[in-house]
Amino acid sequence: MSNYKSGFVAICGRANAGKSTLLNKIIGEKISIVSSKPQTTRNSILGVHTTDHCQIIFVDTPGIHKPRNSLGARMEKSIKSAIIDVNAVIYVMDCTVRDNEWNDEESALKSVIREGTPVILALNKVDKVAKENLLPLIAKAQELHEFAAIIPISAQKGDNIAQLLAETEKYINEGPKYFPDDVITDQPERQIVREIIREKALRLLNKEIPHGIAVEIEKWIESEERTSIYAAIYCEKNSHKGIVIGKGGEKLKQIGQNARADIEKLLGHKVYLELWVRVKEDWRNRESFISSIMDEV
Repeated sequence: MSNYKSGFVAICGRANAGKSTLLNKIIGEKISIVSSKPQTTRNSILGVHTTDHCQIIFVDTPGIHKPRNSLGARMEKSIKSAIIDVNAVIYVMDCTVRDNEWNDEESALKSVIREGTPVILALNKVDKVAKENLLPLIAKAQELHEFAAIIPISAQKGDNIAQLLAETEKYINEGPKYFPDDVITDQPERQIVREIIREKALRLLNKEIPHGIAVEIEKWIESEERTSIYAAIYCEKNSHKGIVIGKGGEKLKQIGQNARADIEKLLGHKVYLELWVRVKEDWRNRESFISSIMDEV
């Protein structure tokens, strides 16, 4: 395919900047989970954007933060490996960043800068900022780094996503088509399903249980009528188990109902989903368990 372009672009930024929302909007499908909680994404997730003239493989990375346990260290390692040999980096920054957070923003940005790799700044959530405040914000952001471009966007509403893609394409070189046209991610179905369940749990539990939730698919049975999925939700304390289950099992039931709806959309057919809750104390510092849930296929 003559003059066809392809390349890899890392999507980086601080926790809760809107990276996963941006990737899902670009791809047009939910392949990366979205939550109001920071550090929702734990793995680097590939999203494949294919057109008739180019293919861009986007890598959604975990939110940049100071690791406090083995899980955090694993996430930091995931970010570093994701930005090696990419054609460009899209650094997503929340427009509503507070004055006292600019030092953290600068530190996070420096951690993803590689000599010779262009960095495009995507100023996200512009729909939440008054128009008169946008230009001063852009001017202040320009002091952080010599960006290849600064593009105000709303990942949730889709504002200026086409412009961001057009800018990104400038840094993609002539190359092969790595994935078939109908492939939008490298993530196995089981991994996406696991993350969907975790997303629903995070959303419903709100601030009751911060980050100590993990999901493991224990059984997956396919038949002509439906796919039956049996999964365990892990928490770190016995006191958390009751919160996840809820009074009369209502919370767990709601997590299951919400997850099943998204999973049926993903798989395109009926799904039977059974969930239960288990306690594994301090699992975020247990390397073998972290590997088993993050590398599961």
